[in-house]
Amino acid sequence: MSLLIALDWGTSSLRAYLMEDGKVLDQRHSPYGIQHLPEPGGVKGYEAAFESISGDWRKQYPDVSVVTGGMVGSAQGWSEAPYVRCPADLSDLAKKAGQATLPDGGTLHIVPGVLLDDPDLAPDVIRGEEIQIAGALIDHDDWWQASRILLPGTHSKWVTMNGGKLESFSTYMTGEIFAVLCDHSILGRLMPEEKASKEEADKAFDLGLSVAKHGGAGDLTHQLFATRTMGLTERMPKEALSNYMSGLLIGNELTSATRELQDDASLPLIMIGDGALCDLYKRALASFGLECTAQFDNTAHIGLWNFAETSGLI
Repeated sequence: MSLLIALDWGTSSLRAYLMEDGKVLDQRHSPYGIQHLPEPGGVKGYEAAFESISGDWRKQYPDVSVVTGGMVGSAQGWSEAPYVRCPADLSDLAKKAGQATLPDGGTLHIVPGVLLDDPDLAPDVIRGEEIQIAGALIDHDDWWQASRILLPGTHSKWVTMNGGKLESFSTYMTGEIFAVLCDHSILGRLMPEEKASKEEADKAFDLGLSVAKHGGAGDLTHQLFATRTMGLTERMPKEALSNYMSGLLIGNELTSATRELQDDASLPLIMIGDGALCDLYKRALASFGLECTAQFDNTAHIGLWNFAETSGLI
């Protein structure tokens, strides 16, 4: 029998899994991401978050290994786990794992992030998504060898897998920009709390996609201002303005990220993330003539189990 406590630790949430032989026995969710700890910052805050979500598991199974991935290993986390450079695979992550000390003196094993540091490009990083990818691809050797992975979200990631390794990736701040513009810009002032009907929402989203797809380089900020003028002139219901802006932002992301895919549409495209958001991206992909090969929810716990196996912890 092999037991494991696996923690998927993000910026705004914390998920804990008690696992046995690769299967989830119990799981819990907490709002104690690294920006919302139960005590202000520092080690004490992380210890309190850990105790609140899995302290009883640790007491029941004091010898069980504990692993975590995500932002807890960042410079603002419990203990920084340095980045592994691309190209990287699961064994590289295991070799460079970070560590922190648990409240009972045990060891927390932390998955490192991945750094893309091409001298011809701006550097890029991922932390947390790499372990979701490992979980999604674990039973698909062909995808390990050649695929593209899309993880939509606050910071969308487009990852290229090649030869069994995470070869390269690009980050798009689509979700964060959407939230900032809705909540802290003049564009959001016309957006009511009421939601548009599905028909109106889909129509506005599709129009935003079309404008983005047929625009030129540098057009985004001009395109975005139309979110306001569409409302001011009543060309679009105010309830649908956020859907239009979503289409613009996702459309611009796809215009950039799918250039290579359109050259080789046979390359599998795997999506990992929230179901509703993935469905929105699938709608956008279809407008670009592309299809998602497979879709997964959060697979971090599977990746963490396999990370623990690769590390010799179970």
